Amino acid sequence: MPSRSSPDIDDPRAFYDAYGEREWERLEDGIDGRLEYTLTIEALEKHLPSGGRVLDAGGGAGRYSIWLAEQGYDVTLVDLSRSQLAIARERIREHDVESNVTLSQGTITDLGVAANAFDATCCLGGPLSHVLDETDRTGAVRELERASAPGAPVFVSVMGLLGAVQLYLLTGHNLEALPALLEHGDYDSALLGEYGYENEFTATHFFRRAELESLLENGGLDVVTTVGLEGLASPLHDSQFKSRLNEVTDAERAALEETVRRTNSDSLVAELSVHMLAVAEA
Repeated sequence: MPSRSSPDIDDPRAFYDAYGEREWERLEDGIDGRLEYTLTIEALEKHLPSGGRVLDAGGGAGRYSIWLAEQGYDVTLVDLSRSQLAIARERIREHDVESNVTLSQGTITDLGVAANAFDATCCLGGPLSHVLDETDRTGAVRELERASAPGAPVFVSVMGLLGAVQLYLLTGHNLEALPALLEHGDYDSALLGEYGYENEFTATHFFRRAELESLLENGGLDVVTTVGLEGLASPLHDSQFKSRLNEVTDAERAALEETVRRTNSDSLVAELSVHMLAVAEA
């Protein structure tokens, strides 16, 4: 991530254009990324229809689009970042699934796709967390619902407020800003600047579980379940904790992953997860 704030740091489009390959790499770089990816895939396997068209809204560098295409789905990947779409195009070609994936530039508030067009809709990795305006967030969910066929599963993962605050407490990161962050969930330069901190990420709204579920319901979706992704292993999102697992055995790593898997559907664990995933129906 950039070490200093820039005029565009609160603009997700500019941030992810500059973020480049790191968005592709983060889901395999460390146990936290692998947990997020693996448990998301398990949810997709459980709830996806057997075939059809899938929308990958805010799909970034295309990891989930590629997996979906490899399972035989026809995928439309929409993202706001030209840089991420360029990476997705290259990776899709490398995985030989070009005939199964269509790329389009757009935002989750304006997808540019037909109504009722998709048999499943994904919004994974936190795109909804980068919509700070509450009215726009509701509009984004309605756009996901509009694109989905009646009864289609809709998968939405966001960044969790308590997971982020717990991580920042453990690492001593931006501590003075945390009480205010708990009040509204908006992590941006306006908040951090009040305390002399610089934003090293981009503008992000961190969610409570009930807030996410209410947002989806108000946008016309019926929530089926909400789970944590990194769950109890969320502190491993930080490099100083992650590095302590460099020497674990394969058996120990498998046990860690199984522990997360067995507990991630607990509502408290979902709240404490850096990323949480809601599965809903249109």
